[in-house]
Amino acid sequence: MDVRTIIDKRKLPSRHVTEGPARAPHRSYLYAMGLTREQIHQPLVGVASCWNEAAPCNISLMRQAQAVKKGVASADGTPREFCTITVTDGIAMGHEGMKSSLASREVIADSVELTIRGHSYDALIGLAGCDKSLPGMMMAMLRLNVPSIFIYGGSILPGSFRGQPVTVQDMFEAVGKHSVGLMSDDDLDELEQVACPSAGACGAQFTANTMATVSEAIGLALPYSAGAPAPYEIRDRFCMAAGEQIMDLIARNIRPRDIVTLKALENAATVVAASGGSTNAALHLPAMAHEAGIKFDLFDVAEIFKRTPYIADLKPGGRYVAKDMFEVGGIPLLMKTLLDHGFLHGDCLTVTGRTIAENLASVKWNPDQDVVRPANDPITVTGGVVGLKGNLAPDGAIVKVAGLKNLKFSGPARCFDGEEACFEAVAQRAYADGDVLVIRYEGPKGGPGMREMLSTTAALYGQGAGDKVALITDGRFSGATRGFCIGHVGPEAAVGGPIGLIRDGDIITIDAIEGTLDVALSDEELAARRAEWVPRPSPVGSGAIWKFAQAVGPAREGAVTHPGGAAETSCYADI
Repeated sequence: MDVRTIIDKRKLPSRHVTEGPARAPHRSYLYAMGLTREQIHQPLVGVASCWNEAAPCNISLMRQAQAVKKGVASADGTPREFCTITVTDGIAMGHEGMKSSLASREVIADSVELTIRGHSYDALIGLAGCDKSLPGMMMAMLRLNVPSIFIYGGSILPGSFRGQPVTVQDMFEAVGKHSVGLMSDDDLDELEQVACPSAGACGAQFTANTMATVSEAIGLALPYSAGAPAPYEIRDRFCMAAGEQIMDLIARNIRPRDIVTLKALENAATVVAASGGSTNAALHLPAMAHEAGIKFDLFDVAEIFKRTPYIADLKPGGRYVAKDMFEVGGIPLLMKTLLDHGFLHGDCLTVTGRTIAENLASVKWNPDQDVVRPANDPITVTGGVVGLKGNLAPDGAIVKVAGLKNLKFSGPARCFDGEEACFEAVAQRAYADGDVLVIRYEGPKGGPGMREMLSTTAALYGQGAGDKVALITDGRFSGATRGFCIGHVGPEAAVGGPIGLIRDGDIITIDAIEGTLDVALSDEELAARRAEWVPRPSPVGSGAIWKFAQAVGPAREGAVTHPGGAAETSCYADI
């Protein structure tokens, strides 16, 4: 398609900086950067990446962005590259740095929005590689609603430790083994040097790969592009193709909100459950929906989870990593069997300009693999992630059940105000089998920042207690977490939720079959405790995390910080 004969620059945002005599000063800045007259008057495409040297998930993004820019230029567009931040959970985990993680999702979305708005770009290609950068980038696309394509930077390759494949999950669990004398200093040192052997995001179906799977299922990424590991050269071909395809989307005026509909969000939740994905998706999907002005909260996500079969045998609950699924057919293989058995909406539009069903029409089932099961012969009939509700969680909670043998648990509460206190108790083995460990004041407002608890949960598994205790929190769990771990408990303790009222010894019952989370207290007793409850002062009084705490809403609605698409009076794409 010769898009130059179709795209009318007078209808694009960039006309405000490139067209007419009044914009001569603006054009002079573009000439200063080496652009030609022709390039200035072509559509301007923002190429946003979360490149940095903070972690392996981001390190290859700048190289991939160059391939994107070549694709844009080859289709007669003018790419304009810029970077935004990332907070990498694997390095932020287990200390105060994790309070920055969820807030970074908002900063990423905000900074991409401001860059596009400030420079009047006509389209967006966003590259992201880490847990919060994926949803943050897709949130920016939905907020701006200019033609957009999402590109995942790709997963890391598995490490090898004495002939056995390993991931960072093994690394965190090794800390627990080391704490009880099951791993020596030398073994721990050897493992840490081989666990993460390449560029790319954590390799199993943790949060990054879960949201990458979402990007294809929701229609914002090209088919197969989210599955290829970061070191694979084929990534550059996907990047080049995305650069070319964005020009077609501009010409046809296909925008993110044409793609991300309620049905598309349901498709996204379906692939999360089917792949045993991260519970964090139950936070990010409502946040993405919010940007588009669509109501889709934790309970809506949980309803999809409940009716979706778990079919992809992926770590942390299963045997394989993202690389393995890509090599046997990728995310389209997973989606194809879900579509064939009625679990996906096939009529949803995608960035190819075709529907999900049209994209998957030529995908053939691969019978010579056991990474993905047919949807009519699942690992379990219940999705890999389950929503919970009860008198301890009136606003809901979430648990990953993929790989769990026992779906019910009841025991006395051991309460900790903050993760550090709980981790110290676990490190000292100061808990009993059958306990329900409660970590509170870690919610979006109370943390602030809704920290993940992988250090604590991994230590429990390393000590061999992963299936002997349960853990609940108003914070979050990493996609690498396994075991009976319930997150997103709402309302959070900081606003007087029931999780802030329970005491040591109260009996907590979790039922992932019925979807309930209750404490054995009467309504009268809970009301009496609430009357005595006194709010805790915030641990921060200034700075970015303080600003996040002032604005952030409940986890049930995605922990969002602004009114969203439903409250818009104008949309950037229509300026």
